[in-house]
Amino acid sequence: MSPVDDSLILTTQELEMEIRYFTGRLDIYTRTERREILKALHWSRKLHEGQKRESGEPYIIHPIRTAEILIDMKLDPPAIQAALLHDVLEDTEITKDDLVQEFGEDVGAMVEGVTKIDDMNVGKSTRKAASLRKMVWAMVDDLRVIVIKLADKRHNMNTLQYIREDARRLRIARECLEIYAPMAGKLGMSSLKIELEDLSFKYLKPDIYTQIREHVDLKKEERSQYLDKIQSDLLRAASKSRLKIEVFTRAKHFYSIYRKMKDRGKDLDEIYDLLGVRIICSSTVACYTMLGVVHALWLPFEGRFKDYIARPKGNGYRSLHTSVLTDGGRPLEIQIRSRSMHETAEFGIAAHWAYKEGKGKDQLHPDQVALVQQLKVLRDEGRDDDARTFLDAIKRDVLRDSIIVYTPKGDPMELPEGSTAIDLAYHIHSEVGEHCMGAKADGSIIPLTRPLENTQTIQILTAPGAHPHVNWLKHVRSARARSKIRNWLNRHDADVVIDRNIVARKKPSDKRDIKTENASFAVDEASGVGRLETQVIDDSKVGVTIGDEHNMLIKISQCCSPVPGDRIIGYISRGRGIVVHKVDCPNLKGIDDFEERRIHVDWETASSRSTQRFRIHSRYTHDLFSEIEGAIRKYRGHLISGSLDETERGDFEGFFTVEMESKEDFKKISKSIRTIPTVLSISKVQNFQNRYYN
Repeated sequence: MSPVDDSLILTTQELEMEIRYFTGRLDIYTRTERREILKALHWSRKLHEGQKRESGEPYIIHPIRTAEILIDMKLDPPAIQAALLHDVLEDTEITKDDLVQEFGEDVGAMVEGVTKIDDMNVGKSTRKAASLRKMVWAMVDDLRVIVIKLADKRHNMNTLQYIREDARRLRIARECLEIYAPMAGKLGMSSLKIELEDLSFKYLKPDIYTQIREHVDLKKEERSQYLDKIQSDLLRAASKSRLKIEVFTRAKHFYSIYRKMKDRGKDLDEIYDLLGVRIICSSTVACYTMLGVVHALWLPFEGRFKDYIARPKGNGYRSLHTSVLTDGGRPLEIQIRSRSMHETAEFGIAAHWAYKEGKGKDQLHPDQVALVQQLKVLRDEGRDDDARTFLDAIKRDVLRDSIIVYTPKGDPMELPEGSTAIDLAYHIHSEVGEHCMGAKADGSIIPLTRPLENTQTIQILTAPGAHPHVNWLKHVRSARARSKIRNWLNRHDADVVIDRNIVARKKPSDKRDIKTENASFAVDEASGVGRLETQVIDDSKVGVTIGDEHNMLIKISQCCSPVPGDRIIGYISRGRGIVVHKVDCPNLKGIDDFEERRIHVDWETASSRSTQRFRIHSRYTHDLFSEIEGAIRKYRGHLISGSLDETERGDFEGFFTVEMESKEDFKKISKSIRTIPTVLSISKVQNFQNRYYN
């Protein structure tokens, strides 16, 4: 396709028609408010005059389309003005002071906030991380900033085909799927999230996208007949129960179908639950009554009912979910909600800025939003972190899949998937985390380190004498819990020093070493538990245990470059702290006073399994991590950690650490990874320091 679409090059008359159409959509606002919105439009038009988008259309069309998305959400007039002006600080000579003078502080602050969120599709993780930090800081001050940015991203994704460079187009789509779509979901804006996911999916997996679209289109007539009957049956049954309802039927969106294929390991022809039904009721009571009507019509699947009305999600989502077996044995997912619940489900946080004539806006303070509370914690506690660490924390705590658990009082708590009771304790309060000594899940005692399950009711047990333990770092998933544990240990435990990704720990005198033919064990007299200390199993930390020293700098020797899994030994150098070598490093013989200065060291986290770090060179594919993990699991391996960075050439370099039954298994795993079409090469990494200790 030509980068310029002649059909988008508007004449002056056609542009005037676009503006008249936009003006007609402002009828929900008062005359004074319409006048202020149109003032912003004319300002923006004048300032962007002569500017063109890559499609060839006048630039002013983009601010108009962005504002129209927010009008559909019924956002307040200042947000519409800010949307119309959101690019003027970046693309024109106008300053924030000029905006404030003409439109007020509210509009000026929003435009500045959107401007600070640079596009993150520049290909460098550090730049992306710095931009994400700016987004977080702007969001916690005014959530409308991110809503405007999401609308801006929505229109940009709709015109992505006009980007000339393939690599840039893929970067934008990937950024949208990894950052903006999850952010929309966390804000409860499901409609926008679905659009962003499908638009990204279209470019990231074009072949699969086309396959799914054609499959859905192929059965369109059959699906329409089936859903018409479902709709008629529901309306008839509701009428008999004197319920007034609206019924909406739909096919699942393409990206969700793809996720089902991946999660279940099935081909498209094996996915049967491609359809969904949404029922809108007049009240909460009517929702529960309608649920009974549905279950009287069709047999419900056991264990598939979820009550998000009684227990809302962290983003405010409320609805009843059930899956039933309809006539002919076809499974069907049904959602039941009230009109107000539906508006919140579709527009999420934006629904709280919905304009109501004569009543202003039902504005929600940012601190009332669970997502903002998470972001404020990360902003405040991660203020001194480098940008990359901050990005990792956001992805781990905010943008990844989450679970909802409940306190004994019924308060919902949203946590990253895989979180433990320790994560929950710190989520509630630092004091609770620092004194937790046990937990109950649905009334039964569970280990503090066991991953929690969705919808469990969790009670945290505390004791004045309880305190954090270094081993907790192996099990927590949230950045908040990890940060608090590290800080407490550094302040209160003289036997532990934690710096960057290294945990150094004194070896207590009440432990004895037991030698075997193959390994060295440390036995804790108090617990009697043997612990092999020569391998790594931790999924996020690689640490070193130090014999009898504290607060000393740890360095990994460049000459032999030991990696987790190698047998290691250390010595106290003059002025360089503790230097760690492989036990068979030939350079040890050249250190005159080595025997006097040697010190016992071990890898902090341990397993009897072998580990290997490796590097891959790959073209980009969105599910590269899952494909690599699948190749590793095929041979009973475990992916401990991994990272991908884009190179100057536009491809990717990745570093991964895998845990295996034996070192010989890496040959099989490596061969399996090479079968992944996008992987260009794979090699072992001997120098662990370059990635973690600099």
